[in-house]
Amino acid sequence: MTKARAKRPLRLGFGLGFCCALLNAQLAVAQLPLPAPKSPDGATLFRQQCATCHTISAGDPARQGPSLFNIIGRRAGAVEGFHYSAGFAKANFAWDEATLDTWITNPQEMIPGSIMVYRQAKPEIRAAIIAYLKELH
Repeated sequence: MTKARAKRPLRLGFGLGFCCALLNAQLAVAQLPLPAPKSPDGATLFRQQCATCHTISAGDPARQGPSLFNIIGRRAGAVEGFHYSAGFAKANFAWDEATLDTWITNPQEMIPGSIMVYRQAKPEIRAAIIAYLKELH
């Protein structure tokens, strides 16, 4: 007969020092600063949120809304050949950053009777879209 081997518990050799080192490493990782959030890209946001109804080229036919090419400085309701809602007949201003920001926030509040249904509550998204529109001239 052979001698039976005595069963010993498996020892992994993890001592208190190893556990403390592992804990410190986890704490160090947890304290690393997160990367700064990426600023929204105006062109991408425009394609995702505005391009269904608006174009950005001077020669493109109008969609649900007029072309937004060269909108900064343009009188509201003035795109030749576009049929605007009744509220725009009373609009007496030129588009600038402030009016676009107000418009994108709540079109019906700015021009009662307007038919644009899009609203954007986040100022950083509005700012990115407006900055992109400023480049189109």
